[in-house]
Amino acid sequence: MTREELLDKANSLPLAPGVYLMKNGERDVIYVGKAKRLKNRVSQYFQGGSGHNYKTHVMVGQVDDFDTIVVRSEFEALVLENALIKQYMPRYNILLKDSKGYPFVRLSSERYPRFSLINKKEKDNARYFGPFGGRYETRAALDAIAAALKLPTCSKRFPRDIGKERPCLNHHMGRCDAFCRGAPDDEEYRRRIEQAVLLLTGKLGDVVHALEKEMEEAAEQLQFERAAELRDRIRAIETLGKRQRVVAGACADTDVWGLYREAKCCYAVLHYEQGQLVYREASLFQAPANEEPPEMLAALLLQYYGGRNVLPREILLPFEIEDMDVFAQMLCEAAGYKVHVRCPQRGEKAELLDMALRNAREEAERVTTREERVDRTLELFARMAGLPQVPERMEAYDISNTGSSDIVASMTVFQGARPAKSQYRHFRIKELEGHPDDYRSMQEVLRRRLQRYADGDEKFSPLPDVFLIDGGAAHAEAAQAVIAGEFHLQTPILGMVKDGRHRTRALVTPEGREIGIQQNPAVFAMVGRIQEETHRFAITFHRQSHAKGVRRSALDQIPGVGEVRRQALLKHFGSVKAIREATEEQLRSVVPRNTAQAVYQHFHQEEESAHG
Repeated sequence: MTREELLDKANSLPLAPGVYLMKNGERDVIYVGKAKRLKNRVSQYFQGGSGHNYKTHVMVGQVDDFDTIVVRSEFEALVLENALIKQYMPRYNILLKDSKGYPFVRLSSERYPRFSLINKKEKDNARYFGPFGGRYETRAALDAIAAALKLPTCSKRFPRDIGKERPCLNHHMGRCDAFCRGAPDDEEYRRRIEQAVLLLTGKLGDVVHALEKEMEEAAEQLQFERAAELRDRIRAIETLGKRQRVVAGACADTDVWGLYREAKCCYAVLHYEQGQLVYREASLFQAPANEEPPEMLAALLLQYYGGRNVLPREILLPFEIEDMDVFAQMLCEAAGYKVHVRCPQRGEKAELLDMALRNAREEAERVTTREERVDRTLELFARMAGLPQVPERMEAYDISNTGSSDIVASMTVFQGARPAKSQYRHFRIKELEGHPDDYRSMQEVLRRRLQRYADGDEKFSPLPDVFLIDGGAAHAEAAQAVIAGEFHLQTPILGMVKDGRHRTRALVTPEGREIGIQQNPAVFAMVGRIQEETHRFAITFHRQSHAKGVRRSALDQIPGVGEVRRQALLKHFGSVKAIREATEEQLRSVVPRNTAQAVYQHFHQEEESAHG
């Protein structure tokens, strides 16, 4: 379908809540979204001048058709959107990294029921719990519960295998009560299974309380072995809640979220029970480029909690998300009790959010290579600056002068984000007369650089993917007059703007459009490094040129001192001052007698004239 046909179809939609599914030419679902009013939301995608971000612009360019599902409320739209994202895994939606989704724990309905991990619920007589976190963590939790309650984890099936073989190693290690012997019986087995269910649903205190009561009754009846066994089981269960414990008295039954995005996207959730940190979960996820953090977080929350029936009573978020009240309503209906979703700005809970962010950042950086960080920074830089492609070669220019003469310029080269120092070049300004003029100086440098390229000079090949000019819009405009006006190149040009303290502040186009980069630390740091390196190279060359000019002005006035003898004197004595203070005999050790005499007389005649 054409863009006009898609817009006509969107304009025919009702002003009702619902879900829309964008499809490409192969009829694959590439994006799923929800809307309060389908007509308004979907039509925005196909209207000209909508100001879409990069991700939306690329996605819309692939849309060939779309379907919609009308529902009764925003709440139903939210729930349906989550279900469809998990079903289709669209490439332009934010997706959790594990494409298999979060596992459920299944408890079979047989006489001796067993726990197992599955990907989705089935319509059978079994009981289901979850979904929980990753498969590894969920399996580890089941094993810990089985060990604490001394339930079997072997492949034997009861009552079929009762009495057929001797108890396995788990029994001898004290990890299983060997139900394969027939004692304890099936009634005791089911009782422990129910205790395991309570542990799975977070009711550790209820289990401990019931076992303590049972232990006291056994002691009163002088069943000390039974009481000791129950005591050991209580201790084992209590250890389940003592792993990686951190005191945080402000929270109770709380999930604390951290979200981090640079080269890789990562979220971290800190799970608190009764004010204590019992578990940290951190995982990577897939997100299209240029996605806004609130949109990322909303999608993650929906996929993470959608379909769960065991939920925290409080969820702390680093910032607000769209339709937060609808999301909270969905959680309350799923849990059967009030679930509070909050964004604390100060106090102990805000400090917990900082800790969650640090966990997300550290996990992302742990699995991110340096190359991935650089690639991600360049990609963000290209998108923020509106470049047609990620730059492989960047050239930056700066002017340094101390007056109308002695003006120099630097050209630094960056392959990706790394300086290519062997390709640096410097220039002395030749054409300028009168007062210093940074704009004309920059134009001369660029004109000479591009002409060298046009003449086939390999030292100035290839051309960069972007020119970075030290200065503001006027500097960028002056550069454009040469690059585009004289050489008819379409290479992007950006000025690097500094603040009042000489620190990088922003980028600017020749038309004066300012591009803020401070909101992205990686891009901000990269541009700052480029600007500082270019300025350093210009200043170093300027100082060297100025010092060389001073030395030449002092020695060039002496007859018989040419370039070779000048270099010999400077190499031996180190400075003009040392040459001035040398004796004639010392000078003769470096240059011929007549030259040494001329040098000595030149400086000492100056001194005699000064004293005369």
